[in-house]
Amino acid sequence: MAAELSTSININEPRWDQSTFAGRAKHFFTVTDPRNVLLTKEQLERAHKIITDYRKGIVSPGLTEDELWRAKYVFDSAFHPDTGEKMILIGRMSAQVPMNMTITGCMMTFYKTTPAVLFWQWINQSFNAIVNYTNRSGDAPITVSQLGTAYVSATTGAVATALGLNSLTKHVSPLIGRFVPFAAVAAANCINIPLMRQRELKHGIPITDENDNRIGESSKAAQQAISQVVVSRILMASPGMAIPPFLMNHLEKKAFLRRFPWMSAPIQVSLVGFCLVFATPLCCALFPQKRNQCHLNNTSCPSSSSISVSRLEPELQEKIRASHPGLERVYFNKGL
Repeated sequence: MAAELSTSININEPRWDQSTFAGRAKHFFTVTDPRNVLLTKEQLERAHKIITDYRKGIVSPGLTEDELWRAKYVFDSAFHPDTGEKMILIGRMSAQVPMNMTITGCMMTFYKTTPAVLFWQWINQSFNAIVNYTNRSGDAPITVSQLGTAYVSATTGAVATALGLNSLTKHVSPLIGRFVPFAAVAAANCINIPLMRQRELKHGIPITDENDNRIGESSKAAQQAISQVVVSRILMASPGMAIPPFLMNHLEKKAFLRRFPWMSAPIQVSLVGFCLVFATPLCCALFPQKRNQCHLNNTSCPSSSSISVSRLEPELQEKIRASHPGLERVYFNKGL
């Protein structure tokens, strides 16, 4: 008879070592697995029961460690960590690849006319708003006002960038014009993320010492955190928006697409999807998040984002030197 599974497994942290890029990549490949979108209500409820019971010290009969970890990632993919509510399907991390491949593929196919640019940039920013709302933090919730401001500003920035660059690229190589949607997405990220996290920029984010003892809040750390997130978001979009234009520019000169021009959109979407399957988890894993407990949808992952004490606000430096003499670096959760 098989021994009952131990209740000492720490399922509040990822299965893999988060101090390495490879460990973080394995974690995020699991978190963003698009197959989780296809899970049934019964499968989600079963995972919910397994994890809820396990946290109470109750082990389901015959449960193996692999099944426990699988249930943990299914649970994390569908239920909000703070409220416990089932998240909106298209706002879950597992929906990022299928949703982004469709929207990005269409943005890159239908980019030449003003109505098409307006429509697809609006769709993209509407999707971003849903993701931001779905994954809002229970500790520092996004207000309706913040969400609305970020939504309108990012949409306006993306559309203005796309239309402005379209007008500038009319008399240059068609290949250059294919990169206009990427520039628009990058501009939107530079607007959207700081606006969504403006409270952190104003009041700061928690910083801790190497033993995870909270020291205070720092706006300087928030600036570094948000800058890293903007970079990783742009890099996440880069493969899917930088590689397909070269391929499509080549393919559209061939007889096949000249004969079947309607195939352009499905091919573009497929190419973007292939790139995103790898780019999304790898770029999430690019920067460590926090030394002990970081969150993608508040999923823990032990790793570190840090900043030198000398780069903090002067008054915070004085406080740290008085209470923690000799401390050179502090740590924070950069978010995603």
